[in-house]
Amino acid sequence: MFNELALSTMLALLAVSIHGFGLLGLGRGLEYYEIRASRPYVEGPLWRHALLTIFVVLGLFAIHGVEIWMYAAVYTLIGAVPDLREAVYFSSISYGSIGYSDALMARQWRLLGAIEGVAGAILLGWSVAFFVSVMTPFTSRRKHGMVHRDIP
Repeated sequence: MFNELALSTMLALLAVSIHGFGLLGLGRGLEYYEIRASRPYVEGPLWRHALLTIFVVLGLFAIHGVEIWMYAAVYTLIGAVPDLREAVYFSSISYGSIGYSDALMARQWRLLGAIEGVAGAILLGWSVAFFVSVMTPFTSRRKHGMVHRDIP
């Protein structure tokens, strides 16, 4: 059990580091866009907003993909699952906190999959918070200079 906990801790720390740097990179990408465009990212035509949103979503997918594949690679290396395909499948369902079944996982490594689920839930929540913080200015009436009347 100690080996599982030690490896789980190291993988969680690595996943958090990857995630943090990935989100910082996406944030810097938005800053770079603002510098190049000489205006805040929330200003401009709708098609730019759509492209920016797609860029952020694809960036989040890439970050989560790296983390899922990292876990899958470790599962394969330690022999916890039969092959890489099963490792990616197991990692994906564990990371997404779906947790379909741990029947694929070798008994001595099952705790590792459970802890991946906890880490994945936290990292997915972090991504949602980041995405909301990026998207909120698009919906803010003050940012767009829109004035509204009180409706009785």
